Amino acid sequence: MNNQKTVLLVNTHLTYPNWSEGGLNRAFQDKAKEFFISNGYQVLETYIENGYDPTEEVEKHLAAEIVILQTPVNWFGAPWIYKKYVDEVFNAGLFSKKFQEADGRSEEDPGKQYGTGGKMYGKKFMVSATWNAPREAFGNPDQVLMQGKTTADLFLNLTSSYRFVGYEIMPDYGTFDIFRDQKIESDLENYPEYLEETFQIAEVIV
Repeated sequence: MNNQKTVLLVNTHLTYPNWSEGGLNRAFQDKAKEFFISNGYQVLETYIENGYDPTEEVEKHLAAEIVILQTPVNWFGAPWIYKKYVDEVFNAGLFSKKFQEADGRSEEDPGKQYGTGGKMYGKKFMVSATWNAPREAFGNPDQVLMQGKTTADLFLNLTSSYRFVGYEIMPDYGTFDIFRDQKIESDLENYPEYLEETFQIAEVIV
């Protein structure tokens, strides 16, 4: 019996020539891929910009215990191609009843809450993001723009679809101030340790 675990890495980067070519997000995705392979995982990947089949993406989600979204933050959200991806993939998961039966509410049991009808319980979802914003812009009520809101607050539009179908949402990882290149190298270096701690993955001894 094959007990190998599976992770799905989804890259949302959208290329803007001579400005945003996607190298940094690819570097983080490659770092995650290397980490999971070294720990005995099967790695599935989707680069949304390169195209995808929604039905195949549903099957990838069903196969994977962990889904990691690798994304640049463009105007405080993921690139627009990711919204299209979610609409198509999650609709396919809804219509096939592979992601969920309904929204969780039941006339027979009025106590059941909206958002509890998923079939993906036991799976985990995490966002790894690249930011122009500085880290100190978040979680501080004295900051004018975010007014104390955290990155997790800002990512509700990304994480809620996954929570809706049953995923556990893990703390996000970010590299900040990327155009000032302040800590990118160390953030890349520290990423595998973060993944190990977040998903409680024991090192594979060969």
